Amino acid sequence: MDLRGVIHLQGWLLIFLGAAMLTPIPFSIYYQSEDLFALGVSALVTFLTGLTVTRLTRIERDVRVREGFAIVTFGWLLAAAFGALPFVIAGAIPSYTDAFFETMSGFTTTGASILTDIEAMPRGLLFWRSFTHWLGGMGIILLSLAILPFLGVGGMQLFKAEVPGPVADKLAPRVTQTAKILWGVYIALSAAQTILLMVGGMDLFDALCHTFGTMATGGFSTRNASIAAFPSPFIQWVLIVFMFLAGVNFALHFRVIHQGPLVYRRDREFIVYTAFIALACLLIYAMTAVRSGEHSEKAVRDVVFQVVSIQTTTGFVSFDYELWPFAAQMVLFLLMFVGGSAGSTGGGMKVLRVYLLIKFVFAEFNRLIHPHAIIPVRVRQQTIPRDVVTNVLGFAVLYFLIFAFGSLLITMMGYDMPTALGAVVATMSNVGPGLGDVGAVDNYSGFPDSGKWLLSFFMLIGRLELYTVLILFAPAYWRR
Repeated sequence: MDLRGVIHLQGWLLIFLGAAMLTPIPFSIYYQSEDLFALGVSALVTFLTGLTVTRLTRIERDVRVREGFAIVTFGWLLAAAFGALPFVIAGAIPSYTDAFFETMSGFTTTGASILTDIEAMPRGLLFWRSFTHWLGGMGIILLSLAILPFLGVGGMQLFKAEVPGPVADKLAPRVTQTAKILWGVYIALSAAQTILLMVGGMDLFDALCHTFGTMATGGFSTRNASIAAFPSPFIQWVLIVFMFLAGVNFALHFRVIHQGPLVYRRDREFIVYTAFIALACLLIYAMTAVRSGEHSEKAVRDVVFQVVSIQTTTGFVSFDYELWPFAAQMVLFLLMFVGGSAGSTGGGMKVLRVYLLIKFVFAEFNRLIHPHAIIPVRVRQQTIPRDVVTNVLGFAVLYFLIFAFGSLLITMMGYDMPTALGAVVATMSNVGPGLGDVGAVDNYSGFPDSGKWLLSFFMLIGRLELYTVLILFAPAYWRR
């Protein structure tokens, strides 16, 4: 492995991160919050560290698969490690463990928080907290591919390691072009949502922060009550629409811009994604309406909002869903595993993987009936390569093994089963709120430091699709 090259690129990522830390400063000045010094010092330390690293190291060859995994994994770890500095230096989150957890939750777009009084935080730090969502949503590495030309050669290895989903969707011959296209769509949708939220009554600060949390499917809010603090139907429906769009493959959005909305109808994953949301909404509404007898627009909106928020792994909360019947909560729990579409900013296993697993099961049923027949897995008459199906099966098995083992570890820390199951799936799938003690109106502040580090690790492997991180623990990875 070209270790010098890996370290060199980490330096460039720190330079970019240091520059990004300057973004909240205008809001610190405008609101006269007491975090200007912390943000400035953190940006300077991060920038100078990155500059020093780049001067002391160099790239010896093009980025290969082996280096790609290391660059992406260590890049996210360094982003969380240095991104936590403003919170610690300002004294807003004195514990470095808590600050690291909050920042890892931001960059991985999880939205799990240890803060008990969000509104007491200085505005500059709140903006940085939400901005980490936006950066992590499309990916720091992907942004680097777009703005650092020297990463264009060999950059496909970083692109494959970074972009969530079973297949990296390359839209242009060069990776830098693909990255710019995806970021262009991302920025355009973000701008549109910000404008609509301001039309609905939010100020610029709240509109930007909630846009960052929506488009990144992150879920950090500037209010203790999350979206329940904004009861406006217009604002909540805007959030529903853009959460839904953020859970769709961004490459598909790009094709729609050039080929028209009929592209959505021809995409099987989009159809399945929409069907999952529609079915979950109907099931939960039937369960809650029968119990409460309420059939108002707000009742419908609460159901749709929470289903879309959980399915896309955004994690915004407009209603305490733990007040719903256990059957309705179970539907949300299952949606946490599914997540958004491949190529979206959503977490979870991804709709495409779940759909391929379902197709594989039906193909196996047919093989039992016709043991000598060759029955491939097909999507819209297109045969899915066997290696892709095998990868999906392996991913699903590994995902549930880690989920089971992680839940066991959390119960060994003294937590009940709903809390353990909810915390692990909510962090691995990058949802944020779970069940039990980490439900809709709770947070992760009560976890011991060991639990926070463990859940931070789950956030990382969930965001980077398991293999990217876990391959670093394989002895074969380090052999020549």
